[in-house]
Amino acid sequence: MKLRVRRTISFPLFPFLFSLGLAAADAQPYPSKPIRFIVPFAPGGGTDVLARLLAQRLTETLGQAVVVDNRPGAGGVIGADIAAKAPADGYTLVLGSPGSLTINPNLKRTPYDTLRDFAPITLATISPFVLVLNPSVPASSVKQLIALARSKPGQLNYGSAGNGSVSHFSSEQFKSLAGVDLTHIPFKGAGPAVADLLAGRLHLMFENLPTVIAHVRAGKLKLLAVGTRTRSKIVPEYPTVAEAGVPGYESSTAFGALAPARTPTTVITRLNRDLVQYLRSAGIREKMAAQGVEAMGGTPQDYAAHLREELAKYGRIVKAAGIKAD
Repeated sequence: MKLRVRRTISFPLFPFLFSLGLAAADAQPYPSKPIRFIVPFAPGGGTDVLARLLAQRLTETLGQAVVVDNRPGAGGVIGADIAAKAPADGYTLVLGSPGSLTINPNLKRTPYDTLRDFAPITLATISPFVLVLNPSVPASSVKQLIALARSKPGQLNYGSAGNGSVSHFSSEQFKSLAGVDLTHIPFKGAGPAVADLLAGRLHLMFENLPTVIAHVRAGKLKLLAVGTRTRSKIVPEYPTVAEAGVPGYESSTAFGALAPARTPTTVITRLNRDLVQYLRSAGIREKMAAQGVEAMGGTPQDYAAHLREELAKYGRIVKAAGIKAD
């Protein structure tokens, strides 16, 4: 009688089970847990309001909580840097701004590379920077303002939200292209600058439309032109700075949603679809327009192209005006 010997193949059981667990986790549909939406600004401002609207929309469509995480500081750089270093798994998003993505990189004030370290999802909103004057300034058009400034070199002053702010860059771009000499007076934020403009201590300012639109409508400020390439849908009666006499001028502020680089394409596509549907809906467009903001929505590739253009534009302004980081 022959005995049969059973041969068994042995292998470590724990690593095998662990790998199965990882595979099961990877197979879970996205999203399977709450998502963090970093806002590089303090609560309560316009950017925070926008982020909460987008977060609420994604919460509804994704079936998971999208939690706003305010991380202000350094002109948006601190929050953006946290997002750039987060795992590329779709569970960290960030609201991008000109300061964090296109201005500060040109001033060498960022530990990240905008084009390398982020995956654009969609451009969310855009609003023009507008040229506004104190009503006492004797100019009713861009050409009249240029003539006045050339007749009084260095005697007209403009305010900004601070060195390196969008309002500062907008004004320096105007100075360069129009060939005028204006005196810069920086403030710690747009609010104090607008207050001095209203009081007549400043002659003019380039500022974001939502910040000044109420003063314009009340007749307390005089709006000459908008900085976008085409007329604003919010105030279509005003010409662009370019068509009013300064060819090549363009200045706006844009906010968009991004994720860390190398976030799976399927995740980016899903988030893009949900946000674009929302941003293109009549309700949100009307809500944004009332605040002087145009809701956008487009492909990740569109937003990437926008960032490249803005980086190049601010680079030219930095070089021409000799702007240095504080």
